[in-house]
Amino acid sequence: MSITPHDERFMAAAIRLSRWHLGRTATNPSVGCLIVKDGVIVGRAVTALSGRPHAETQALAEASALARGATAYVTLEPCSHHGKTPPCSEALIAYGVARVVISVTDPDPRVSGRGIAMLREAGIEVDAGVLEAEGRHSLAAYLTRQTKNRPYVTLKLAVSADGMIGREGEGQVAITGPEARAQVQALRAETDAILVGIGTAIADDPLLTVRSPGLESQSPIRIVLDPSLALPLTSKLVETARQVPVIVVAREEVWPLSADAEGLPPSALPGYRRRATGLDPSFGPPTRGEIGKERDPNSLDDSSLPATADSGRGASSQPTSPPVGEMPGRAEGGIPPTDPTDMDSRRAALEAAGVEVVHCNPYHPEVLLPALATRGISSLLVEGGAKTARLFLKAGLVDRVQLYQAPAVIGERGIESPLDATDILSGFAHTGTLLFGEDRLDEYERGL
Repeated sequence: MSITPHDERFMAAAIRLSRWHLGRTATNPSVGCLIVKDGVIVGRAVTALSGRPHAETQALAEASALARGATAYVTLEPCSHHGKTPPCSEALIAYGVARVVISVTDPDPRVSGRGIAMLREAGIEVDAGVLEAEGRHSLAAYLTRQTKNRPYVTLKLAVSADGMIGREGEGQVAITGPEARAQVQALRAETDAILVGIGTAIADDPLLTVRSPGLESQSPIRIVLDPSLALPLTSKLVETARQVPVIVVAREEVWPLSADAEGLPPSALPGYRRRATGLDPSFGPPTRGEIGKERDPNSLDDSSLPATADSGRGASSQPTSPPVGEMPGRAEGGIPPTDPTDMDSRRAALEAAGVEVVHCNPYHPEVLLPALATRGISSLLVEGGAKTARLFLKAGLVDRVQLYQAPAVIGERGIESPLDATDILSGFAHTGTLLFGEDRLDEYERGL
């Protein structure tokens, strides 16, 4: 059967439905499913919070006997393997649906093509690739983690009329209006983790939580690039670490150099990648695993995947040098410890307050991001400051840019934005413009 506008209309509705639980389904993707019979929706569902039950089984249960002979519209290929729950493909067969329409084929090697084959072998008609571009957009975080072994990275910048993102020495400076700030809260609510540099953490003392009424429980994991463990114990981040998880990324520990390795940076030493990401049991204390999320056994165990950086367009395969101004002791860093005991005491104090300390060079995002993926983090929002933004841009590890432009003027001592609408990097396409009060949001994305 050829794809009809009727199919596209129901798939568009399924894709909208899938966005309801973005950032809240653990390592499983947030999938939407509609069961349609004679042009009427008789069952609908989105992947449940924490990742189970899956959308298909919930929608089928709602449709009940009406599912027989119906069409199922699913944003991602139904699973075909046994985990904690039976395969969704088996459920679709058992309920007697006549046709399944799919937006995106699942890249998980345990599923890819197998779910479709299982359905067709049972005599069910299957059409795939309906509104695929829109479907891939809604599943961007899951697809990136599956295919690139790292989170999908969004860089958010709010830029004044004179091209600044803040003012030196003044902490948080309001650039956008309340409508735009509310939109950013919604973005945080559908993101697994949010990241800032230590300079922003100290200067702004941000909470980095979701404060929109009704969405407070959806606050992302908060990550601070803090090479010297300079995050103050009195900061809002530390004081709330037991309510919303905080990860501090400190510099890797000093490893003894062999005679033939003398003078090489740690990233050049054998086994550096495994030690720095904490994947090697001999590296540091055991981690708490996936923080604030429940690992889904139905999802691919990323710890078995190689921790490699993107090999596609725009990604750098070389370690990124620390950005000027973010080294310990400068504007974006804390005071470097004078001896290992000082570092140990800082770590102990932060951990006693509920902060997790991870040793992984903060200025090697090509190492840090795969480490975050092993913890089940599929989406990451980079929100401050300018030097941290340049770090991820230079590494070619930004997938989406949200650029807010406001009429406010910063003036003297302004902190220049690392990016504006006239110098968006090659490889990004402008995907839309929205207005929030007096502020303009332009969104740019790199193809998946």
